[in-house]
Amino acid sequence: MVDLACARFVPLHQTNSWARGDLNLNYQYIVQRLLLALIVVLGVTFVVFMIMQIVPGDPARVVLGPYASDESVLGLRERLGLNRPFLEQYLSWLVGVVQGDFGQSLLNGQEVATQLRGRIGPTFELALVSLLIGLAIAFPVGMISALKPGSAADIAATLFSQIGVSVPTFWMGILLVIVVSLNLGLLPPSGYTPLAEDPGDWLAHIILPAFTAGFVSASIQTRFIRSAMLDVLSANYVQTARAKGLAERAVVLNHALRNALINIVTIIGLQITALFSGIVIVEVVFSWPGLGRLALNAVEERDYPLLQGAVLVVAVMVTMVNLFVDLLYFLLDPRIEYA
Repeated sequence: MVDLACARFVPLHQTNSWARGDLNLNYQYIVQRLLLALIVVLGVTFVVFMIMQIVPGDPARVVLGPYASDESVLGLRERLGLNRPFLEQYLSWLVGVVQGDFGQSLLNGQEVATQLRGRIGPTFELALVSLLIGLAIAFPVGMISALKPGSAADIAATLFSQIGVSVPTFWMGILLVIVVSLNLGLLPPSGYTPLAEDPGDWLAHIILPAFTAGFVSASIQTRFIRSAMLDVLSANYVQTARAKGLAERAVVLNHALRNALINIVTIIGLQITALFSGIVIVEVVFSWPGLGRLALNAVEERDYPLLQGAVLVVAVMVTMVNLFVDLLYFLLDPRIEYA
């Protein structure tokens, strides 16, 4: 999210450096954020690599089976480079990544990059549809709740938000499978069809997992949208706009919502990053062939290269989302100037 130490508020007529053509400051900020993102990604991969070294269990033993001889296990460890010091293994992996080589899976010998390419698409599709479902629910519910505080609609929205936050994601997914798929037979309970092959079948398979993840996201966003709108609706400039005789729709959309978007975009950015962790459970429940399920299998099988590749991809996606939200602040509020 935006670094307040690198942002300052200045008068409106002096702010929009994009309009003034003064882009050097913004470019410097983007470069700074990209460097920080690189450090974060390296730190995440290093920590995960270290944890995998500490966790009990031997990948070579997992590959060969529990009845393999010690000599066979030691020979495989040497061939895979698992007998080298920890830092040497990590730096070797890092050099390979810079050269575009993510290594090979310890279990099936396939290229990690090939397996990741096949999983990024399904995860991105599921995250995007889940986010859209969450926004489609949260915005109208949160807005109505804020515009009519204390009403029956507000109470219903609060109840919806509490239920969504309290219900575990896996339980929601299982419940939807039982009711919608098994009892009603409306949608398939699991599986995946590529969008390019059959858009209709792809839509049928993605609705349940996307709604499961989007429902939880919507309940959290609803609370923050309601809170952000209530703050600005009581502000003096909103009351002045109403006193001037502006239509309520213009007051809400042009004055209240625009000024509340900073806080709303912040929580949406946080929810996008949270989706990547919640989607792991959704992918397992619905047998969705995404990165989350791939990473979980890699953890269970102690497949270092495969797990490191999946973590690297997710870390890059999350840091890019944070950078995009930072830059979006500037477009929403020109009083923010990065330094």
